[in-house]
Amino acid sequence: MPTVSPTPVPPTTPSSDGVPSNTALTNAAPSDSALPGASASNRIHAVLVVRPDGRTPAAFHLRRTLAALAEQTRPVDALTIVVCGGDDHLFEVVDAAEAESVVKAPASTGFAAATALASPRGRESVEGDALWLLAQDTAPEPDALARLAGALELSPSVAFVAPKLVRWDDRSEIVSLGVSMTRFGRTVGLADDELDQGQHDAQEDVLGADVRGILVRSDAWARLGGLDRGLAGADEGLDLGVRARLAGGRVSLVPAALVATAGDGVAGLPVPLTPQRRRRAVYAERVAQLRRRLAYAPAVATPLHWLSVLPLALWRTVVDLVRKQPGRIASEWGAAAVAFVAIVPVWRARRRIARARAASWAQVAPLRTTQADLRERLDDDPEVAIGGHRRSDLRFFAGGGAWLVLAALTVSVAAFPALLAWPVLGGGALQPLANTVGQLWDDAAYGQRALGLDTIGPADPFSAVIAVLGSLWPWAPSRALVLLWILALPLAALGGWFAATRVTERASLRLLGGAVWALSPTLLVALTQGRPTGVLVHLLLPWLFYAGAVAHRSWAGAGAASLLLAAVLAAAPSLAPAMALLWFGAVVLGIVVRAGRGVARTVWTLVPSLALAAPLVWNALTHGRAWGLVADPGVPWAGPQVAADAAGRALLAAGIPTPDLAGWATLLPEGPTWWVPLLSVPLALLALAAPLTQRWAAGIVLLVVTALGLGTAFAAVGVSVSFVQSLTVPLWPGTGLSLAWLGALGGALVALDAGLAPRVALARGLAATLVFVAAVMLAVPSLTAFTRGTATIANGPASTLPAFVAAEGRDDPDVGTIVLTPQADAGVAAQVVWGASETVGGQTTLLSTRTQASPQDQQLASLAADLVTPSSEDVVAELADRGIGFILLAPTTPPETDAARTMRLSAMTALGQRDTLVVVGDTAKGELWRVVDEIAPRPTEAASVSALARWIAFGQFAVLGIALLLALPTATSIREARRTPRVVGPHWQEGR
Repeated sequence: MPTVSPTPVPPTTPSSDGVPSNTALTNAAPSDSALPGASASNRIHAVLVVRPDGRTPAAFHLRRTLAALAEQTRPVDALTIVVCGGDDHLFEVVDAAEAESVVKAPASTGFAAATALASPRGRESVEGDALWLLAQDTAPEPDALARLAGALELSPSVAFVAPKLVRWDDRSEIVSLGVSMTRFGRTVGLADDELDQGQHDAQEDVLGADVRGILVRSDAWARLGGLDRGLAGADEGLDLGVRARLAGGRVSLVPAALVATAGDGVAGLPVPLTPQRRRRAVYAERVAQLRRRLAYAPAVATPLHWLSVLPLALWRTVVDLVRKQPGRIASEWGAAAVAFVAIVPVWRARRRIARARAASWAQVAPLRTTQADLRERLDDDPEVAIGGHRRSDLRFFAGGGAWLVLAALTVSVAAFPALLAWPVLGGGALQPLANTVGQLWDDAAYGQRALGLDTIGPADPFSAVIAVLGSLWPWAPSRALVLLWILALPLAALGGWFAATRVTERASLRLLGGAVWALSPTLLVALTQGRPTGVLVHLLLPWLFYAGAVAHRSWAGAGAASLLLAAVLAAAPSLAPAMALLWFGAVVLGIVVRAGRGVARTVWTLVPSLALAAPLVWNALTHGRAWGLVADPGVPWAGPQVAADAAGRALLAAGIPTPDLAGWATLLPEGPTWWVPLLSVPLALLALAAPLTQRWAAGIVLLVVTALGLGTAFAAVGVSVSFVQSLTVPLWPGTGLSLAWLGALGGALVALDAGLAPRVALARGLAATLVFVAAVMLAVPSLTAFTRGTATIANGPASTLPAFVAAEGRDDPDVGTIVLTPQADAGVAAQVVWGASETVGGQTTLLSTRTQASPQDQQLASLAADLVTPSSEDVVAELADRGIGFILLAPTTPPETDAARTMRLSAMTALGQRDTLVVVGDTAKGELWRVVDEIAPRPTEAASVSALARWIAFGQFAVLGIALLLALPTATSIREARRTPRVVGPHWQEGR
């Protein structure tokens, strides 16, 4: 309940809305009025509302406002100050003012409620009386009231007049001068934040105005019922103007009347200087828009509008994500919830409009803002805005980037000519992809895995990457992998060129960056050995650098970086520690250097990665397989790798992931090769020199990236967490080297981009040429490996199983095949494959990283032992009951030992003696038998597993969908990007 100060005040009377109202007006004769023809009965009652909730102390603004009131050439006849909360210092200022009454109200009281407390009700309203609405931060010019009162006197049809609001500290900038709205109720400021050059001074008739400083006729105020308290402090002047129009009145502007406002008071929306204020403003704007929509709509349409409140909140959530404004989402839903439950206040607002209405909505329509008006107001050239940054042209074609990509494509076709005719890639860690897009995405979902007796669990995140890749060529998904191999070099050159645009503006250095990245030993080795994870990581890393470098200043960059980081970590989990350290460092720098600006965007970049990995991480932790989380996904394949010794790590330090010196040992089997690691020295020296240049900050960051990449590679060669049959598979260090190569190449470009004296400028060209020639020399063996027949990749088969099984598996993905492979130690490795083939996306680290036999493993081992043992009788029936219809005795990995040969022959004899098996024949994949008994369907997932799978898929798709919406460019995000430099960190401040 409001309280009144000791100043003489008449009794409290309730307002029409049930809120107490205090009035204290003196009976002294009014002073000389500046109103033309004003009579002694014309009174202006100023209502000054004070609430200390701004960043600047309210007393500071209040003193200037009170002084401005005292200096008015047409003094006010009565002044009521409403204090909402406050401290002793504020009350001292209020007590010193010459106010007829002071009303004390709770700190939560809004401007609309505060004006109702001070509205003049103790004296019957006389024609010509007016109410002047002010806040503690609205300081009028000395002649402001005289001009407002004169305009109100000259136009009897005007319900209220509004001044020109200008900035508190700069009268040349307009804060507000008239407000309109679109057809759907969106508020449009007619001159907000424009420089005052008199361009709007001729405008008078408007739909509404900012509520601060308006002068309202007392009779109109009483007839309209004052301000609507349900607007949450936004659009109060607009709503009052709309209701005045419907009541037959007008709203007029008085541009000559200036009122300075700081945007720090209780009236109007706060200046969005902080995230909290921005959220508050968004909330208030949306509450007001929904309230007005429900109050203005025809009675028949009001229920439909009410039912659409929550669906609209969902739609606006998507729109906010597309517009790169995720900070608005919470406010949008909060406003929707308030509007959804505020049925009674809406009914009161509609009744208030109905009581005062004397005109149709046709009076309002001509003053609405049309879409054509909005397009005309759009800033088409933000680059020339005052204080703005003009971003340089990209110059992809003029700077030679397109020619670089074309040259890389030519080199790729020349290096891998046969790939143009291959339908499927094989060899190394390559296998076919699933036959259909549906199977691709089934492999990426939680549930039954395509390998194992009945393996149920989360999919590796890499399966989602493969699903996306295969979906690009839906009629033959395996062809997408072939196209990736052909386009890998031009795509790497393109990514390297764009990544270089974050480092340098020089066209020659951008070309160097693209060329050296495409000729990296890690990419070329991954291409010739058949390592899809290594290829994908190398292609994605430059784009992650390109987007991640600006993630702190752009939601589009943060969204793109989050998706790219998720894909990189899905293909190379061993990079997770390095990426986590870089992410943590970016967050800390954002807090320390940029005072928290952009930290939310940086934090978001990790969210999609966590969403994709969460099911697998939870499964690994609950089953004690934490080390398995860093395993290379896809097909487990050791391949040739450097040793975990000093010599091997020296090769890694040179950027070479293979013991054959990137192929030079096979190219020159008898020649000296000691010089090959020295080819990386020019790049390394330039990277080390980057911190010594003017752009030392960028050089240090890139050097840290290099160190983290090398550290990852050094650790990878000493860790083995995957197993294939009876062999261990160490982590491949190439992905770590790709990260190190990125940092070193970026550092080298920073060093080469440094300003040099004219007499030594030639050194830049010589150093760049030396780096390029060294990269070409390192790449020669790998680029010729396919022609020389030393590459591992081959024209892969359409299936890893015999054609008979593959044909049935294409029609029925639940066809089961148990594959038995004799081992060198006389043992047998057993694996169950479901469908037409093993696939890259169907692989799972749930099986390849297990270190202890699970009950399922023991059952499978028992089945395999019984199959190769002639004494067992019931094993085939058990296979049929489990849905397994074929048995494949695969050949041993060459060279075949005597023990393995003996086991193979013994198994063939045991299987051939079973009456319940039919020999299909000797195939290229091994000896094949078919089960004669009726095959039971594969056991289906439990209902709880299916429900869990749906929830996991929904959560992951929701997070990835949000990231995708954030990453999609819009016209607004493109305009904002043009205001920022493309090169990050030419000086430390420009990266902010």
